[in-house]
Amino acid sequence: MKLTNRVNAMQFSPIRRFNPMGKKAEADGKKVYHLNIGQPDVETPECFMDAIRNFDSKVIAYAESQGIEPLRSAIVDYMKMYDMDYVNDDVLVTMGGSEALIMTFLTILNEGDEVLVPEPFYTNYHTFAKCASGEVKPITTKAEDGYHYAKKELIESCITDKTKAIVCLNPGNPTGNVLTKDEMKMICELAKEHDLWILSDEVYREFAYDGREVTSFGMMKEYEDRIIIIDSVSKRFSACGARVGCAISKNKEFLDGLLKIAQGRLCTPTIDQVGAAALYRLPKSYYEEAKAEYVGRRNAAYEELMKIPGVVCEKPGGAFYMTAKLPVDSAEDFLVYLLKEFEDKGETVMFAPAEGFYATPGLGKDEMRIAYVLKKEDMRRAVELIRLGLEKYNGQ
Repeated sequence: MKLTNRVNAMQFSPIRRFNPMGKKAEADGKKVYHLNIGQPDVETPECFMDAIRNFDSKVIAYAESQGIEPLRSAIVDYMKMYDMDYVNDDVLVTMGGSEALIMTFLTILNEGDEVLVPEPFYTNYHTFAKCASGEVKPITTKAEDGYHYAKKELIESCITDKTKAIVCLNPGNPTGNVLTKDEMKMICELAKEHDLWILSDEVYREFAYDGREVTSFGMMKEYEDRIIIIDSVSKRFSACGARVGCAISKNKEFLDGLLKIAQGRLCTPTIDQVGAAALYRLPKSYYEEAKAEYVGRRNAAYEELMKIPGVVCEKPGGAFYMTAKLPVDSAEDFLVYLLKEFEDKGETVMFAPAEGFYATPGLGKDEMRIAYVLKKEDMRRAVELIRLGLEKYNGQ
């Protein structure tokens, strides 16, 4: 018996693959600062659990496949804060942004079709495209250029007759890159010219820093027939385990296709949707407070990172990740050293090697991604441990 070529072509998560080493280090008595996964330590807003506690139905029944109306209405009202005019029928609720992505690729890709994705990219795009028998076609960026990809010539050079969509994670993971409205319009014009879908993953929407405005492809009304927005409660509301996301689009044919798949999996968990509806009703002040917290964490991490000789990193403009080039040949080997051999005062640190965030073989070997999801003082100490570890590692 054999597995499919599809699943054999997939990779294990480069973010999670070193977790057993991290657990072993902790079992050996070390404190490990986890910068390897985007799991914030910020408390989930109380309104989520309050809404669940007030849920008084005697039966937890199936929800509609599109999602419960209170949640879809809350998402629509939330989008209106940013002058995006959607209605409930434009929203289909999913089990996290991940299911929205999988279902979208299944809906828009035929076997062998390509999606353009700026690399380094969120690693699961590769897995999700493979699930739909599609391929990721990378738009390669460099640390020295701040991982910027919104250049017409660069994007257009990657388009082939197999290209069906361009994926924009904005603000970005793993680089923290943020698109301007002008850059988004340029991408829209290219997509229209080449008849492409725009898949806009906006789960970090509010986390745009240093005076950058909140942007969304949903603001590009002229191109709305080809725009698919992916959203989620995971990062914005620090509710990763709730597994509630959605796909939003004005393209009815696309949504009808998506609904066929959604009906096959019946529904997103009813209780989680009840809590998520309350999250989307939070006032704008919540987002400002959350953003200020992450700015402080980013600044703390970046200041410490800049103390490391030979590091190449542009201060990220959004999300809560930064990717940096290290003065090593292999970030993976360095991480193994940190977890197995290094400690300072009984502490060590864990990051995600960046090679797995690239589709192009050989790229990212000397790069790491860190998630600044810990308190400021913990971020400072964690990056200090990277510096101290490098001093010993390179001094061997």
